[in-house]
Amino acid sequence: MSLGNKGFLVILVFMLSLNNSSETLSESDFLNNSEVETLIDELVTENRLNRIKLNQIFSEAELRDSVLDLMRRPAERIKPWFEYRDLFVSKSRIKNGLLFYQKNKETLIRAEERFGVPSEIIVSIIGVETSYGANTGNYLVIDALSTLAFHYPSELNNYLRRKRYFTNELKEYLLLTEQQQLDPLSLRGSYAGAMGYGQFMPSSYRNYAIDFDEDGQIDIWGNIVDAIGSVANYLALHGWRKREEIVARADFAGNYDESWINASLKPHNAVSELAAMGFTTQTEISPSSLATAMALEGVRGIEYWIGFKNFYVITRYNHSAMYALSVYQLAQAIKESVIIAVD
Repeated sequence: MSLGNKGFLVILVFMLSLNNSSETLSESDFLNNSEVETLIDELVTENRLNRIKLNQIFSEAELRDSVLDLMRRPAERIKPWFEYRDLFVSKSRIKNGLLFYQKNKETLIRAEERFGVPSEIIVSIIGVETSYGANTGNYLVIDALSTLAFHYPSELNNYLRRKRYFTNELKEYLLLTEQQQLDPLSLRGSYAGAMGYGQFMPSSYRNYAIDFDEDGQIDIWGNIVDAIGSVANYLALHGWRKREEIVARADFAGNYDESWINASLKPHNAVSELAAMGFTTQTEISPSSLATAMALEGVRGIEYWIGFKNFYVITRYNHSAMYALSVYQLAQAIKESVIIAVD
């Protein structure tokens, strides 16, 4: 039986559409990947997300080589302390920190009263993370997290652990966007998938971000009130101790290469124990306070520091002593600027 010209054209168009669909799938950076399929299966069976929608998301996600390049060379791994510090404790960041404080003073005071976290620490973290919202990241979060979940550089330390970490963050991101009714293909963040004023990873967003202005929606991208409250809530839930020391300069009479220096971010030794080993604070601190000893490369040689519980809490934001010390020093400079401005 003859199909005729019209029937032939219908079949031809249908076959071409199948071919184009196949090309789209084959050109995708993440479809037809067993690890992606496993993640989709988990989200469908465990969380009841839509398989068709997930396939569409991963068909549009793109592998970003620049993300992998940046992951291989974060600043805290390649810069000495005095250079790393200058990236964040700068005149412009101090000046803009003062302006940010003045503009958001009421919200910052409310956050400090509720969570016990000093307002200058909140300001400083937002300043270090995104220059007070000026640079929240230009990577599509779906691209960044998919790249790191499925193509994390195998030559880096803790390859499997970090790969699992980013796979979980990708899962958290897809759950977050589903629950918040956000477009997973449009949100932007850092090369590591951190988002908003405070650069929250998706799991942190789901666990610690709050609706601080009580408008019924949590928004850390465009709502500075929610962003401030979320940073304070994050630190409080990680154990911030109100009105306690953060970090103190120290002197050391021993050998810089002692294995217990820089051994841990978490404070394990009493100040009195560190003093017995030649590590003494330049200010009066309770001998029973738990602390950790640090040595960092300063402009004029090695700088010695003692970090306390609140210092450790800051490192829960970024697991780096240099990061936490930058946050502390920027916060102190902003606090001094606020006092001067009031006087």
